[in-house]
Amino acid sequence: MSPAARKGIRHRMLLFRQAALDRIARLTDVPEPDLQRFRRELKASNLPDLLLQRGAGVAFTRELPQGALLYLVVRAARPGRVVETGVRPGYSTAWILAALDANGEGELTSLGPGPVAGRSSSVGNVGVGQFVAPSLRSRWTLALGNSEDRLREILSGSSGVDLFFYDNGPDAARARFELKAAWEALTRRGILLAHHVDANAAWADFCRAQGMPPQLLDPGPPPLGALRVSL
Repeated sequence: MSPAARKGIRHRMLLFRQAALDRIARLTDVPEPDLQRFRRELKASNLPDLLLQRGAGVAFTRELPQGALLYLVVRAARPGRVVETGVRPGYSTAWILAALDANGEGELTSLGPGPVAGRSSSVGNVGVGQFVAPSLRSRWTLALGNSEDRLREILSGSSGVDLFFYDNGPDAARARFELKAAWEALTRRGILLAHHVDANAAWADFCRAQGMPPQLLDPGPPPLGALRVSL
């Protein structure tokens, strides 16, 4: 990859809309100056370069262009316990772990591997956890299996879950199961994130069940939904 191409992908990894920054401020009750500080911190970090070194190219910035948003949400919310589903190469995982590392606290459990259906071959052929550098793994637990078999066990515990990220493919039944199970496990100020919320009606139906229209953190594409337990 040429230096110009690397620079272009790195720039793309760090892009997001101002409106999304405003939504993160409302979602986490963290003022925008703090979010701007986290953003400058991220721009100065080596995370995009680490991801590039481990094989994350343009296909991943298309599939999950909100990596920087995940980082900012985690930095702002300072979750103690994070769970994500659908992990495969670990692109979103790396952003979350980098933010936990910057916070100096918190643990992530990732349930996978996620589905490859509908993904480009460059995405589907990457190994599970490939993008998570050794320097980011001390706060990470990778659990393998189906969400129907493992998720409730992972979510259990008296401390609850502070942040849940659904990224487990377009199957509507799976999405409904995971969103419901995660919502029940979230702490009082817990945050629920869901990727590709346009894939089926599960997210829209879930938000309406909470008495709200479908909530978006970023319209994408692909759209990223976000909802906090106590607003």
